[in-house]
Amino acid sequence: MARIYTRMGDSGTTKLYGGENVPKDHARLCVLGTIDELMAHIGVVRSINDHSGIERLLEEVQQILFEVGADFANPSATESRIRTADIAGLEREIDRLTESCPELQAFILPGGTPVAAHLHIARTVCRRAEREIVALSSTVSIPALTLAFINRLSDLLFALARYANAESGVVDTEWKPRN
Repeated sequence: MARIYTRMGDSGTTKLYGGENVPKDHARLCVLGTIDELMAHIGVVRSINDHSGIERLLEEVQQILFEVGADFANPSATESRIRTADIAGLEREIDRLTESCPELQAFILPGGTPVAAHLHIARTVCRRAEREIVALSSTVSIPALTLAFINRLSDLLFALARYANAESGVVDTEWKPRN
């Protein structure tokens, strides 16, 4: 097996798929790092989760996110690996999960069960990835399906957090504006 370390990044640069050398603070690498962070947060959720439906869904999401990362690692990729069916699948899951939860009457505060709280963290990391993708899109072409997938994924993570709380009998805490 090859060594984990290559020493190639010691100068503050890294090589993208295809051989282009870029600084480690390049916008493309910021997106890749945030996608990686998102996958790690989802991994935390999977490690503490005991809902089988959530587990299956989160593993599938991680698999797809790995493909999103591969797309961003390849500057010459012209098409995303994301398909319209991937986005439609997220929307179906969001609808299914939402039906199992009390109707939202107000904004809610992140929290509840450990699973829900970590799903909320994953949601915020997903939103950051979306902002970084939009920033990168000002300099390179980004497939619209990739951005739509990440946008919908943050909605799914929100729905999953609510579902995890509801399944555990925990009521979401509503935000109450101060007078």
